[in-house]
Amino acid sequence: MNRTANLLRAALVTGVATAALAGCGMMSRSNTASFSGSMNAASQVPPNMTRGSGLAEAWLNKDTNVLKYKISYAGLSGPATAAHFHGPAAAGANAGVVLPFANPASPIEGQATLTPAQAADLMAGRWYANIHTAANPNGEIRGQLLPKM
Repeated sequence: MNRTANLLRAALVTGVATAALAGCGMMSRSNTASFSGSMNAASQVPPNMTRGSGLAEAWLNKDTNVLKYKISYAGLSGPATAAHFHGPAAAGANAGVVLPFANPASPIEGQATLTPAQAADLMAGRWYANIHTAANPNGEIRGQLLPKM
C-alpha cells in the first residue's frame, strides 16, 4: 500500500511538472505573424522590363491586428510616385489599394490597424506591395506578402 501511494505521488508530481513546463513553452510563443515579399518587375501584372528591386516585410500582431511594415527598394526607372499594399489578390492577379503609404520614398516604414477581414487576407497571402513611377503608373515593382514559416 505504501509503495502504491509513493508511485501515485511520483506520477502526480511528474504530471504537474510536465504541465507546468508545457505551459511555460506556450507562454513563450509569439503571437506575431511575419511576412515578406521580394519585389521585382516580373511580378507586376502585366510584367515590365525595369531593373528595380526591393523587399517588403511586415509583422502582424494577431491579438490587436496592428500591422508594422518596412519596404525598401532601389533601381527604379525614376522616383516613386505612389506606393501601397493591395489586396485581396493572389500572385498574378490585381486588386485595389488596401493601405496607402503617406510617402513613397524608400525606405517606407509605418503601421496600421487592420480589420479582421484584412488580417485574414494578409494571413492567406493575398496582399502585395506595389511601387509606382511616372514611367510605370500601374506599378513598376511588386512583391506578394507571404507568411514566413
